[in-house]
Amino acid sequence: MDGMDEADRTYMQAALEEASRAYAVGEVPIGAVVVHQDEIIGRGHNRRETWKDPTAHAEILAIREACQRLGGWRLTDCTLYVTIEPCPMCAGAIVLARIRRLVYGAKDPKAGAVDSLFDLVRRKELNHRVDVTGGVLE
Repeated sequence: MDGMDEADRTYMQAALEEASRAYAVGEVPIGAVVVHQDEIIGRGHNRRETWKDPTAHAEILAIREACQRLGGWRLTDCTLYVTIEPCPMCAGAIVLARIRRLVYGAKDPKAGAVDSLFDLVRRKELNHRVDVTGGVLE
């Protein structure tokens, strides 16, 4: 939990609220928020089943909304908070969006692509690396 502070707890609580929204409609309860300059600019919760879309993960939806709000795809001054360690697809999107920092709750031993199975967000071979804090409100 290196680098965790009160702001991390506050924004992770917002991500947990998004996860509750997913659970309420029968989705896998994962939630995410994107924060820029102390403001939530993107929110998302899983909608794979509802939308019949395998890419409708919480992180992807929060990133899309943040990009729309900022008017561009580079989220270099943003932090993404998500309730569980991102999967390979979401980890790739985090790198491609140039997100500065990732904060996640629980590890995902089946699909985690940040710490559990492998590390896609801090690879030296890629042109962007993400600062990571895990275990927040786990």
